[in-house]
Amino acid sequence: MSHHAPIDVHAHYFPQDFLDLIAKHGPGHGFEYRMVEGKGPQFKHGHLMTGPVGPKFVDLDARLAAMDEQGVEVHALSLSQPMVYWADGDLSRRISETYNDALAQAHQRHPKRLVGLATLPMHEAALAVKEVERAPKLPGIRGFYIATQIRGKDLSDASFLPVYERIEASGLPLFLHPVEVIGHQRLAAYYLTNLLGNPFESAIAAAHLIFGGVLDRFPKLVVCLPHAGGAFPWLVGRLNRGWEKRADLKHVKHAPLEYLRRFYYDTVGYSDHVLEYLVKVIGADRILMGSDYCFPIAYEQPVKVVADHPALDAEAKRKIVEANARRLLKL
Repeated sequence: MSHHAPIDVHAHYFPQDFLDLIAKHGPGHGFEYRMVEGKGPQFKHGHLMTGPVGPKFVDLDARLAAMDEQGVEVHALSLSQPMVYWADGDLSRRISETYNDALAQAHQRHPKRLVGLATLPMHEAALAVKEVERAPKLPGIRGFYIATQIRGKDLSDASFLPVYERIEASGLPLFLHPVEVIGHQRLAAYYLTNLLGNPFESAIAAAHLIFGGVLDRFPKLVVCLPHAGGAFPWLVGRLNRGWEKRADLKHVKHAPLEYLRRFYYDTVGYSDHVLEYLVKVIGADRILMGSDYCFPIAYEQPVKVVADHPALDAEAKRKIVEANARRLLKL
């Protein structure tokens, strides 16, 4: 992979093998699955609706054409809702392995353009540990990807500790993404599940990793927050104030403000002011270019979002567009 080549770390991928497993097993696990003519499959699980999953999510040639148009050299491919947490036992293992094997196959087809962030069956911790050990042996796997909560369990839950231990030992980063969001009933209208629910999920996840002691227990665990960190960077002052004033929050080793740089953040904040704030408060070396490819509100031109930013210098732009991700993903 050439230098000065933009890298998009927030790019979703639904391989056909994964979709086939949902079509086959989903209806027995509460899925409503249908094909939308001319647009692709659409599936609903509970209140979560995904799709229609169009060709750009599935077809690698269509993806590469879109990347070329955007000036993006590399996609770090990742899953999105419904993830794999709807399946139990051996089925969750099969689905996770199928997805991660598809990532490796995509990388082998296009080794200079595509790498993968492996999904994990976190609700089956023993199986997740095994997949942490298996997936990095596959070609092109450069990190892991999990939800901000798993079947109602927050990321501080003790059942996840063995998984974090193995991820830390692997040396690969852990990327987070919302699936279920808090208060989804109140957010059902106006697309607020995404517009507000997703960023608050990132804040809640970050708070649990801090106050739940996960970041203290695993000091080398690298965690990447989506959607520019969501609400977390903007509300960290409240977390800090709570730590200062409440004895029941003093168990963590540092003030919450000091954990800001334990995380990486993508650029999907949809505001020049948000990106400028992140650079000022956290530093350009902790920010990664992302697009949310290719959902309806995704950036159409993620490189230009950074390259045309009026308040960032050339070195900050270079780090965000390419250098940070190259270092983190070992490209």
